[in-house]
Amino acid sequence: MALDNRLEIRLLQKLILTPQLQQAIKLLQMPQLELTPFLTNELMENPFLEEAAEEGPSPEEEFGTGSGEAGLETGEAAPEGAAFDEAEAPLEKLMDMPVSDDYFEDRSQDGRDLGYFNPGTVAQPSFENFVSREGDLQEHLLWQLRLSSVPPDLLEAARAVIGNIDENGYLRASDEDIASIAACTTEEAGQAVRLVQDFDPTGVGARDLQECLLIQLRHLGLGEGLPMKLIASNLRDLEKKRYNHLARQYDCTVGDIVAAVRVIEKLEPKPGRNFSNAQPVYVTPDVYIVKTYGEFQVVLNDAGMPKIRLSNVYKKLLSQRNSLPKEEKHFIDEKLRQAVWLLKSLDQRNKTIYRVADSILKFQRDFFEMGRMHLKPLNLRDMATELGLHESTISRATASKYLTCDHGLFSLKFFFSGGVQGSLGKVSSTSVKDMIKKMISEEDRKKPLSDQEVVALCKGGGIEIARRTVAKYRKELGIAPQNQRKRFD
Repeated sequence: MALDNRLEIRLLQKLILTPQLQQAIKLLQMPQLELTPFLTNELMENPFLEEAAEEGPSPEEEFGTGSGEAGLETGEAAPEGAAFDEAEAPLEKLMDMPVSDDYFEDRSQDGRDLGYFNPGTVAQPSFENFVSREGDLQEHLLWQLRLSSVPPDLLEAARAVIGNIDENGYLRASDEDIASIAACTTEEAGQAVRLVQDFDPTGVGARDLQECLLIQLRHLGLGEGLPMKLIASNLRDLEKKRYNHLARQYDCTVGDIVAAVRVIEKLEPKPGRNFSNAQPVYVTPDVYIVKTYGEFQVVLNDAGMPKIRLSNVYKKLLSQRNSLPKEEKHFIDEKLRQAVWLLKSLDQRNKTIYRVADSILKFQRDFFEMGRMHLKPLNLRDMATELGLHESTISRATASKYLTCDHGLFSLKFFFSGGVQGSLGKVSSTSVKDMIKKMISEEDRKKPLSDQEVVALCKGGGIEIARRTVAKYRKELGIAPQNQRKRFD
């Protein structure tokens, strides 16, 4: 087959994601916590962007001086333009404004200096350097290791053991791995493991749950009792609560098994849990649903978010762009184009999120009026058809975003769920899960409800549901099966 070169003309339709379109999609998907640092970074990189001054009362109105005070006393409004607006002031005037140090001098003289300003010649440490930090599990174990009389040949092996303990307190390395890391024998690695297992918290350094519980029982002096036998040989039966079978196996009463189980339940399955220094992640709502004068309103949350606009200083350069060199002209054009597109993308993002939240309010009005049990089935297709948008746009607009209302804080994804047939029509699967959760929380612990009994109760409430669906929802809620929920006391 011969190879040759030839020219062809083809007419194709392709969707090309330009960098601007990619940025718009990225902005739509960002929650507020991610959008705030993104905008702050754009303010630093693009000179055509500046942060708009917060709108608020004028100095005269705020402090009650000058013409503003007179206007408040007489009930007349202050004349327009009386307040000094720094954003509109000439640059020279802003540069000539005096800066007073009286505030800082007063603080330094009466001993109230907080470390941010020091009028003396000797540098004082800032109080920010004294912020405490809780030590983690490895630091706690290394501290005990330093206080222990450890032979030098085991010291490095013990450090390797501690370095391979996870946040729950379990050792995630074998003796061979420890020996390879510390350049020692497997016997010395085993000795180092046993050394660390004697440290606080009790049970640390175990390789699995069974070993963790056995270590704790030995420290409690229960190495030969029934709890030790049950953990060593019948951990699976304990999980299934086969107490009658265990009573026959050990020739004792069910009460003896229950008493041993009570001892086991007081042990700690995750010894390192109390040493976790993980910081909590707080959720900031993107949308508020508030009720005023009997009507619901959608309010976008922009608190803490920088309000950006085109810089007035750099806009003046546009009139002089023809006299600038080619490189500077290209820079100005490019940054201006980026700034304008960013502002348009932000505006489009806010409009889309508002429309989606308003549509959620329309579809789920009964929920906002009466609560979770009145949540209705809703999918992305229904909302996309209502708003004339693509389903992927709805998905991006609801991703990682939260809504707060009188009933609590919810993810926007919470309002999208499948349906289960009821006597009055389809019911949201979320409502059915809440119903199942409530039934099981109110059950008799000595005679817990089976999945079939839950089906019967749901049918009595007008909801037709299969037993396998109940089992599926129960697993999604993290609820154990009937035999594991049973109590013997």
